Amino acid sequence: MKKEKNYKPLIAGAVLLIVGIVLALYTHHTSYQESLTVGTELKEVTAAIKDLEAGTGTGDLEALKASKAALTDQKLSLERPYSYSLALVFFSILLTLKGLYNALFAAAPAPKAGIKRLAQAGLLAALCYIGFAFFKIDIPVGAEKTAFHFGNVFCVLAALLVGGFWGGLAGAVGMTIGDLTTTYVTSAPKTFVLKLFIGLIVGFVAHNIFKLDRDNHSKAYVARVTVFASFCGMAFNVVADPLVGYFYKTYLLGVPQDLAKALAKISALTTSVNAVVAVIFASIFYLALRPALKKAGLFVQVIPETAREAKEREAKECETKEKENTKGNDKKDKGTENR
Repeated sequence: MKKEKNYKPLIAGAVLLIVGIVLALYTHHTSYQESLTVGTELKEVTAAIKDLEAGTGTGDLEALKASKAALTDQKLSLERPYSYSLALVFFSILLTLKGLYNALFAAAPAPKAGIKRLAQAGLLAALCYIGFAFFKIDIPVGAEKTAFHFGNVFCVLAALLVGGFWGGLAGAVGMTIGDLTTTYVTSAPKTFVLKLFIGLIVGFVAHNIFKLDRDNHSKAYVARVTVFASFCGMAFNVVADPLVGYFYKTYLLGVPQDLAKALAKISALTTSVNAVVAVIFASIFYLALRPALKKAGLFVQVIPETAREAKEREAKECETKEKENTKGNDKKDKGTENR
């Protein structure tokens, strides 16, 4: 396939990056600053509720709870514009880097994704959203919080089933929507980048290195590669999530360093537990789905078959047919002799 330089992603990425930076700067100095003020009021109301429940405070408990709910909703609505802007900035940076690579090093046009891959990627994005939004346990840390959840299970599973790019994109989109529609709205930009990279790593190890999508592997080989690829993606997340989270919250969200450090430590624990859960369940789901998808004709070949692999496969098929024909002829000859 002829390699061509493509400048369109670079131009689109650069334009979106400029727009994203302008929007991020504007929303940071307007709505996000207002959200910090509302956050201070929310802390005071929360403290007053705790005092009342402990019997050391005065006031109307129901009114304070209603005020807390209203302030929480107001805070989230004020945080969303800045979070959307940061998500646009992070996305445009990735697109610009991809465009820069295409402009400097000519690359062959990527093959179009098939309907099977797109449909499975969409379904898995929805499962990533459900796994995070509905199957999670929140752990409050001051005004912030982290969580145990099942979202990473489907992010890893997506990369195993449909490849690193589409699987990572499914995880990034699904779990970013999960952040944007819950109280984790400010974590959405970070989530998009980290989940995309989890998918890319799992997909690269599973399919680019070990060719997991090929049919000529034993069950033991498939099981080993599945677990190892899942482990590689989640090992990255165990290190990157607390580290990136610390700098993201400190320098982009303005969270005090002491609180950011506490969040990073607790995040390391929850991320480790989430990683173990993801490796175990994603591996089980993949090993169960692989034969079923093959039988139904829905299994996705992630890496296109090379000419050499096609020749080897055809040679093996011919050899198998010849053996079957030979066995059949031998049985006929024996039957004739017996007569």
